[in-house]
Amino acid sequence: MRKVILAIVAVMTMTAAQAQDGNRQRGERRQFDRTEMVKQRTDNVAKKYGLTQEQTDKLLELNTKYADKMGGRMGGQRGRRPGARPGGFGGGQNGGQRPELTEEQKQQMEAARKEREEAMKQYDEELQKIMTPEQYEAYKADEAKRRQEGGRRGGSRRN
Repeated sequence: MRKVILAIVAVMTMTAAQAQDGNRQRGERRQFDRTEMVKQRTDNVAKKYGLTQEQTDKLLELNTKYADKMGGRMGGQRGRRPGARPGGFGGGQNGGQRPELTEEQKQQMEAARKEREEAMKQYDEELQKIMTPEQYEAYKADEAKRRQEGGRRGGSRRN
């Protein structure tokens, strides 16, 4: 009987240790630094639209330049509060209701939105100089389709 109990305890200990290792590995895979994300996005766009090496190099430079200015478009979280639930309002003490913003917060958000829009406009102007007219038209069509779908990131976008 003692051997059976020891065997069960040993199996449970090994299972718990493996689960912790698996969680640690998953967490490590999800941690990208900004440079890796920019490089990955550049490579995806280059592959999807058939960019030359020269175009890819220029695009990498452009994406690096605008990575911090454009928020979600370059990858990463779109201004989400730390700890906020995806698709929700945190669900904290106020029962999941959106908190009321102060006038100052509204002004800051509006200023940040205008800054992002201007950065996106400048990015598109520079991108148009890098891509051929056909590549740029295909890119713009895909962007319009993505916006129409609500900006969802699904498997079809990663082709």
